[in-house]
Amino acid sequence: MMTLAIHDQSLARPGPQQSAAMRDYDSVRRAIAFISERWRQQPTIEEMADAASLTPDELHHLFRRWAGLTPKAFMQALTLDHAKALLKGSASVLDAALDSGLSGPGRLHDLFVTHEAMSPGEWKTGGAGMIITYGFHPSPFGTALVMATGRGLAGLAFADAGEESSALSDMKSRWPRATYVEDVAGTAGLAQRIFDTRLWRPDQPLRVVLIGTDFEVRVWETLLKIPMGRAVCYSDIASKLQAPKASRAVGAAVGKNPISFVVPCHRALGKSGALTGYHWGLTRKQAMLGWEAGQVGMA
Repeated sequence: MMTLAIHDQSLARPGPQQSAAMRDYDSVRRAIAFISERWRQQPTIEEMADAASLTPDELHHLFRRWAGLTPKAFMQALTLDHAKALLKGSASVLDAALDSGLSGPGRLHDLFVTHEAMSPGEWKTGGAGMIITYGFHPSPFGTALVMATGRGLAGLAFADAGEESSALSDMKSRWPRATYVEDVAGTAGLAQRIFDTRLWRPDQPLRVVLIGTDFEVRVWETLLKIPMGRAVCYSDIASKLQAPKASRAVGAAVGKNPISFVVPCHRALGKSGALTGYHWGLTRKQAMLGWEAGQVGMA
């Protein structure tokens, strides 16, 4: 199984190692943006490296360390053709994905998440009475904003450098009447559990708290069933919920998912496999899909 360089870093204390991790992600992000814009031309490793301000060897080794696959393989994983291929096969793509994702022994299966949903009444109050702790931590996808209640992980957002306050405001607006307490040390353990694949253990599942409407929670629960390395379109999720005409509502619920990456809204695609948008940036969505492709390949 691939080990990221970030595994050896402290997620609770800022320092030179964290700065290096952020520089790595920034280089990868620039390379991904270049690849996603020019994948049809199949750019060379030299062109990719130039876009990331690295030498070809530096980019090659960074990608291998960061995602467990080469830049060329990563480029292939990010193309729309790849996304469409994930959706081919049967009338019920979600069922097919579940079957194939669970059929292989020893296959890495997500974060081994267990979840509970707050009552509709708790959601309607805007989080009144809730105490939500939060902290910013480095991750393979930029700075991660980790939010928690006494019940478990309640929010996960992402930000590029300088955008942390905007990400925090965005998340606070979802539960405007909650009390927010910054606690970097307290949320560091959750950050470690989320991004360190060595801690993804079925006997110690990560507990998450879903805070939304009944329909949103049902959509998010369906997202949790999509195995790593697979993707489905909104209409398949709607069909699974026995609401085949609710694709647009499903898309809206996916966009409101407060626990990015853990509740894998990045695996939901538009019609015919289009990657569509992502609340925390399309480049980040592409990065997550490519990172997961590397994880599945190493499992």
